[in-house]
Amino acid sequence: MKKGSRNTELMTPAWVLEEVNDAIVIMKAEGEILFANHAANELLNDEALIGQSIDHFFTIEDVAETKKKPVLVELDFVNTKMVQIKSWKLTDSHICLFIQPVRFKDQKEYHMYELKYQMSQPYEGLVLHQAGRIIDCDDSLAELFGYTKSELINQSIYSFIDSRYTNLIKNNMNKHLDTPYLVKAYKKSGFPLYVDVLPHPYPDKDGDLRIAVLRDVTDRVQSEKQIQFMAYYDELTDLPNRNFFMKTLEEAIAEIQNKDCQMAVHFVDIDYFKQINDTLGYQFGDALLQSCAKRLKQLLNTKNFIARMSGDEFLILQRDIKSKAEAEAFAKKVINAFQTPIKVQDFEIFTTVSIGISIYPENADKPNELVKQADSAMYVIKENQRNHYKLFESSITKDFKEMLTIENEMRRAIKQKQFEVHYQPQVDISNDQVIGFEALLRWKHPSRGYISPGMFIPLAEKTGLIIEIGDWVLREACRQNKKWHEKGYGPTKVSVNLSVKQFLQKDLVNKVKQILLETKLDSAFLELEITESMSMSNEAYIMETLKGLKELGVNVSIDDFGTGYSSMKYLSQFPLSKLKIDQLFIRGDKEQNQAIVKSIIHLSHSLDMKVIAEGVETKEQLEFLKSQKCDEIQGFYFSKPVAPKIAERFFA
Repeated sequence: MKKGSRNTELMTPAWVLEEVNDAIVIMKAEGEILFANHAANELLNDEALIGQSIDHFFTIEDVAETKKKPVLVELDFVNTKMVQIKSWKLTDSHICLFIQPVRFKDQKEYHMYELKYQMSQPYEGLVLHQAGRIIDCDDSLAELFGYTKSELINQSIYSFIDSRYTNLIKNNMNKHLDTPYLVKAYKKSGFPLYVDVLPHPYPDKDGDLRIAVLRDVTDRVQSEKQIQFMAYYDELTDLPNRNFFMKTLEEAIAEIQNKDCQMAVHFVDIDYFKQINDTLGYQFGDALLQSCAKRLKQLLNTKNFIARMSGDEFLILQRDIKSKAEAEAFAKKVINAFQTPIKVQDFEIFTTVSIGISIYPENADKPNELVKQADSAMYVIKENQRNHYKLFESSITKDFKEMLTIENEMRRAIKQKQFEVHYQPQVDISNDQVIGFEALLRWKHPSRGYISPGMFIPLAEKTGLIIEIGDWVLREACRQNKKWHEKGYGPTKVSVNLSVKQFLQKDLVNKVKQILLETKLDSAFLELEITESMSMSNEAYIMETLKGLKELGVNVSIDDFGTGYSSMKYLSQFPLSKLKIDQLFIRGDKEQNQAIVKSIIHLSHSLDMKVIAEGVETKEQLEFLKSQKCDEIQGFYFSKPVAPKIAERFFA
């Protein structure tokens, strides 16, 4: 073994390393020097390095681990002031150090190099400047901004800094800060980026030169902005969200609290959105919401603020109003904005909005109360009229308490079996014979008597209780019809309405099959009615469900036909047995409605389907339907819905 080595059998032969001009040291992981070539002895000014500990010359932390970047170390005990050390791990217990002296052409280069290697973060750049004029920079900074070094020399740093940050740079330029400050800048291409700037003093005799370290933090800033956007904006519509609206409303209240000013909060709900969403799918629903948001954005001005509350609900703050009339006028403007159809994909959707309005400070002076009251007013108008607006009034609160009471009592009614099924006869128009009944839900409250279906069925839909109640109605209607058959009445069919939530159950076909088995009713005597809007849902799913019902032998009809937007494609392809003309077209404007009824009857027969008209109340209506060869009718002209025992008289 040559002089100058110890235990180097596992490494490159020492004579090879001696031929290398650069300093090489091999050491144990704990720091004992095993080998040092001649260049290392000279550089470190010690001929007896072997056996010494490396920490006599460098800190063990600087050299003990393999690093991607060289370590810059200043030596106080030799003429060479700075060395660069690169470490390699030879084995688990042996490390090789490659040591090079660093020589600088002048003091400027030394200070910039020294400062650079004190920093360990990625994407750094160094610039030496005089009052903002670039004297020198490193390659990293030039690359960061997309320039060459020569292009940057003598250029003003303000030429690629966003002008809004000019004063910030000027105020901090001559400071020595411990933490950086953020600046927005632009690359040569014009692409924006964000950099952290940390100014440092430069030791020149005049003291007018400064060094700054720049670090690219664009990704971090964009992430922070994304988080902020998510906190205050709705991702789907790009509108402010509820949080932003409540913050803005709170600030607006504080601003006018002691002034004689009024504001209005408009709670806007898209009518029939749930049906559209359920039938055409969530992607279509999202696209519709985006289009609705664009309509609302057209109403933006300096006095209002628009946000998306959630789902199909939007909020509008109308500032600086003089009277309720101004709030009503703006609500009408919003409603009128939706009078023209919205084109989404291949559909033209005629949608409307319902709006509830609360006034500050008349109705409330707290943000949450104002939004709550506007929501309450919207709910009332949506339930009663739609495509309209309503100002909040104190009686609404009372009505809401009533609604909550009804919800609780409805849950109790399920357990206590307070619900009943009444039956309205359906008549063959050619011979006046009863050929079936429509099963209709009724609620007989123990103290209030019969409660209007219009009061509790929408609430059952909203709460989800409609699934349990609807299943009971289906089972009870089948049981009653089978009982009539066993008595020798009939044979008659029974029609049962399905809610949207019922129809969209994945196990609907099996559920119907099970009920038919339980009640032993022949499937030919059960007819299910679905609304026109349901027939426009996911085509593949609807087709699968309808085919499953047809295979059971159950007929399916379209209820309230003419009130939705059915496609001829759906009507011709789906296995449907009947169309029911909505009572809206049997009553009202005689000439116009008769033309519509004629068209529906003709359409139904051309598709080989029967047609039934509901809401028939007069002999004149009956005679018109006869003349147009309508197949079946039902309405008060024959009978209102009645209890099962009374319905039996129609079999006589």
